[in-house]
Amino acid sequence: MKTSKKIATIMAAALLVVFFLFGNTLQAQQAKAKAWPVPDKDKAMKATGKADLATGKELWAKHCKSCHGSKGLGDGPKGASLKTFAGDFSAADFQAGTDGELYYRTSKGRDEMPGYEKKIPEAADRWALVAFMRTMKK
Repeated sequence: MKTSKKIATIMAAALLVVFFLFGNTLQAQQAKAKAWPVPDKDKAMKATGKADLATGKELWAKHCKSCHGSKGLGDGPKGASLKTFAGDFSAADFQAGTDGELYYRTSKGRDEMPGYEKKIPEAADRWALVAFMRTMKK
């Protein structure tokens, strides 16, 4: 009985170390992400109407979840194969961005992040995605 408790304790400790290292790696990747400048006029943009969170959630599941994960932690199944970290949308620095910045980046894309102006042609739907991203704060 004592041997199995020792093994369980060692395994639990090993798992904690793995989670700690993985978490620090993701934070380091996000910290090293290159700047993504957004034109001032786009930073100041705001949604023209009330965004539909249900639509944002549906679009997230269809277009974003595979890389960014269901909770926006950058842990989607395709995220691991990217050259850059998909981002932690719950992080304070991400949430500190303006709605206009999030809308611009979603619409225009960059590098491995595709732009969604053509795949999601309705501006209101892209604003719904922005509103859904705002629900991911810690």
